[in-house]
Amino acid sequence: MANSGQVATSRQLALALFDDANAEGLPVESARTDVGFARKNVLIRIVDLGVAARRLIDAAYFVVAQEEQARDLYDVELDYFKWLMRYSSRNNAHLEQVITEAQRALIQATAEADADGTKPFGSVQLIGRISFAGGRFQFRVPPDLIGIIRGPGKSHWLSLRITSLFTLSYARVMYDHLLPYADDGITDWYTLDELRAWQGSIGSKAQEFKYFKRDWLAPAVEQINDVSDLHISFETRNEPGSRKIGRMRFRVERKELAERVLQTHEHAQAIYQTLKQEIGLTSAQLNQIAADRETFTDERLLQAVERTRFSLKLGKVSKSPAGFFMKALKEGWIVSDAERQMVQIQEDLALSDRREAEVREQLENRRVLQIAAQDAHAQSKVVNEVRIGWEAYERATQKQRDDWRRTYRSSPAGKLTLRRLGIDAGNDLPETLVRQFPDLRDGFSGYVYSKTKSESGRRS
Repeated sequence: MANSGQVATSRQLALALFDDANAEGLPVESARTDVGFARKNVLIRIVDLGVAARRLIDAAYFVVAQEEQARDLYDVELDYFKWLMRYSSRNNAHLEQVITEAQRALIQATAEADADGTKPFGSVQLIGRISFAGGRFQFRVPPDLIGIIRGPGKSHWLSLRITSLFTLSYARVMYDHLLPYADDGITDWYTLDELRAWQGSIGSKAQEFKYFKRDWLAPAVEQINDVSDLHISFETRNEPGSRKIGRMRFRVERKELAERVLQTHEHAQAIYQTLKQEIGLTSAQLNQIAADRETFTDERLLQAVERTRFSLKLGKVSKSPAGFFMKALKEGWIVSDAERQMVQIQEDLALSDRREAEVREQLENRRVLQIAAQDAHAQSKVVNEVRIGWEAYERATQKQRDDWRRTYRSSPAGKLTLRRLGIDAGNDLPETLVRQFPDLRDGFSGYVYSKTKSESGRRS
């Protein structure tokens, strides 16, 4: 157990952080130094409690842990308590509902099994009387719990900055249960009933594993990995002699220092994802940043990100974007207004060139379409003339037919067609030959069309 001097220092630090954050309107998750306490491992089995009510309990137990001595009644500033529990609303009616929920819930404390295998068990109300008025917040904690909170025993560090980021109740429940295993790296095998019992009332649909996994387990794992200092995964085991999943255990890893520092700030999570995913910083590089956050502020990080993106766009990063970023960060490189103006001018010129190219392309496409339309029209006209010419041939007398075939045979067009088709018709052009070759028939029909058209013109 910490001595009175250490406790006083922790309490003073929390109050100083509150004063600092309150002046800037920053929530607890944005505190520049971690806010938390050594919570005993036996104080994790809290059931039927929502996220906001859990934050209230965390804040209350933090106050108990930081006081120099146990008290019958704890009295703190209301705004300070709200800050600890990340409660920014001015809606006191809702705060009253949260308080009522916290007072109704129970904490189930367990210990190591006795020699006969049975585990001692106790259940007690989480918090006693609560009142707030005149800017003060007062509460009582059952004496048995005060002894556990402040007494010796196995414990783990509970960060209010981290727990304030949880929005899913089961994610917070799971985090509480798995945090003590962070140093061991792996949990025992749990039955599915044990996992469901962590939440308390969970609904009948969760009795089927696929729905329990979809609606409770998977979202909780995802949120823990996103916002906390842990990375967890799980494996399943079937019931003996069955394909039905009956047990699960979890692998628990502490994240790198940089991830723990950056991810406990809600507003810094987006920056962290950019550095990790987009820029590709290594854990060592992230640790360099985390170790000197007073110098490498969010503003400076964002300036270095912008400088890196800008230089990548210009093709000036030839090797490692991560290495370029770290150099930009350490040397304070920024994107100047002159560079922005230069790039804007270049983009405007490029845009103008693209638009001119698009106009030229549209004109060319229009010309091609017009030619294609003219060709299609001409082809349609030829087909129509061939049809009319052949119909005129079939209506004509035998003498007229023979005359047309003879004159076509000796015409330049006819000679060219016969030569192209390799037809030796002699001095005559039999009708059977005309019908045999489609190209010859088409050429001949066009000839007949022109003859009938010219004769029609002379008659008119």
